This record gives sequence, structure tokens and C-alpha cells, in this order.
Amino acid sequence: MRILTADDLKTALPMPAAIDAMAAAFSALSAGEVEQPLRTRLTTPHGVTFAMPAYADGTSALKVASVYGGNPARGLPVITALVVVLDGKTGRPQAIIDGTALTALRTGAASGLATKLLARPVSEVLGVIGAGGMAPAQIEAVCAVRPIHLIRIYSPNRAAELVNRLHGINGAEVVQAGSAHDAAFDSDIIITCTNSPSPVLTRADVCEGAHINAIGSYTPAMAELTPALVHDARVFIDQHEAAWAEAGELIQARDGGLLDPANVHEIGALMRGEILGRTRPEEITVFKSVGVAAQDLYAATAALIAAEERGIGTLVAL
Repeated sequence: MRILTADDLKTALPMPAAIDAMAAAFSALSAGEVEQPLRTRLTTPHGVTFAMPAYADGTSALKVASVYGGNPARGLPVITALVVVLDGKTGRPQAIIDGTALTALRTGAASGLATKLLARPVSEVLGVIGAGGMAPAQIEAVCAVRPIHLIRIYSPNRAAELVNRLHGINGAEVVQAGSAHDAAFDSDIIITCTNSPSPVLTRADVCEGAHINAIGSYTPAMAELTPALVHDARVFIDQHEAAWAEAGELIQARDGGLLDPANVHEIGALMRGEILGRTRPEEITVFKSVGVAAQDLYAATAALIAAEERGIGTLVAL
């Protein structure tokens, strides 16, 4: 069995390859080629733990992930996870992968794919709201698919640290914004990656033509975008079943009569040419992701194949 650390994963699956893996994952998911139940949720006094299995093309994967909002005060990431890759015929474990790193990578890659498909080709300004563990991969992915020259980051507590860490990424200027509005307004692309239970982005914060990747909320009670903003946008999601169970932005907009579910589309259907993406330059587009197990499966499988070919990771006998 092969063990892949965060550093191993970075070597085996660079961002462009991860974006390709997400394209395959979402296309297969929309085509019904992935076995993927809704994730199981265990809520504890301090956080929530998920179990996320999936199967496709002779391989299974299971991720166990915890989201504990108080972890940064302990010097730990909010999201910690472990991924096990299993042989689909025998059920034997083939690999254990650092799931915290894999989650950040595949979530970023999904936003990179959505940006590639939906953002205006000449998009140069990126606004980021949130500076936690998910933010760096989100920014890396967007910079991989669009010519970003300016990155504005807002977070109540952690923006300065991330600005320093990302200084000069892809030749872009990286600055700290004074508010969510300052980060978002006039940005071509906006990322929301917070654990806020209430909206951090309103319609007034967003200019026409912007593309938004909203990845932070994961329960019906959480929402990073206001219903009015969702109403004015063309909305894409990772998967219908998962989104309508967990995406607070969409659920709240629907329940308020501001969003028709028939107008919400899977990114995989766009990949397959079954629907249109952006229809007008001034259109606002949103990719709302709650994260699905197919992403972990396809990212882990791609990483494992590359690791086996290149001798990356550590082999152990159980």
C-alpha cells in the first residue's frame, strides 16, 4: 500500500492535472457513471465529521473529513481529512492519502475548472473573501486558467498572512482589502471561502460580468451569498442531489421564491455540452460547490496513478 503525504500529493498532482481530474469527475458524475451516496454527517459539540465514499471505473475511495471551526485557535486547520483508495474488485486498500491536502487541491481545482468554463476570457482582477486553508489552492487554480494581475484578499483576521505568503504568485500583485466589498467590487472573479453562517457577499458588491466561486457553506443554514445575488446570477453546481441538500445559498433563494431549481445546472452537464455556460459578457455567473465524493475519487486516483509511475510516496505492508 502506498502512502502519499501533502508534499507527495503536490508532486504527483500539480494544479493543471487536478483541474483535468475534476473535468473528468464532473462529466462522469453528470452522466451517471459514479456511484456516490450523500455523505454521512456526524455532528459533535465541537464540529462535524463526514464520511464520503464513491466508486467509478473499478476503483473506490472513502474520505473521512472533519470540519472544526475552533481549530485555528489551536494552530490546526479547520478541515482535516484522510482518503483511502480501494481496489474496486477486491476492496483491498491501495493507498492512504493526506485528505486535508487533497480536499484543498480538488476544491481549488473545481473552482479552476468552473472559472475556465464560465469567467470572461480577459479576467485580470481576483477578489478573495476568506483566508483559511482553502484559499491558497483556490487562488492558484484561478491563476492557472486566467491572466490574473491583481489579487485582493479580505479576512477579518488572516488576510495579511496570506498576502505575504502569496506575494508575487504568477507575477500578480497581491494586496489586503479593507472589507469584503473592497475585495469584490470591480473584480472579474470572486472567491468566497469562509465558514460564515451569514452572507459575506451581496448584489451591491458584485459588478456585471463577474464570475463567483462560492465554496464555503455546506449546510442549509449557511450562506455566503445573499438570495438577491443568487437571483441575478446564472448558477452552476457540482451535483443536484448534494447541492439541494446542503447549499444554503440555493435553498434559501429557492424557498424565498428567488430561484427556480430548473435554472440551476450541473457543471458536468456544461462539460458534456448539454447546456450553455455564460451567455452574455455582462452576465453574473456563480459556481456553488458543496464538495462531492467523486472529486476525491478522481483526484486520488489520478494522484495514485502518477505516484506509481514516478515512484512517489512510501510503500508499507499492512
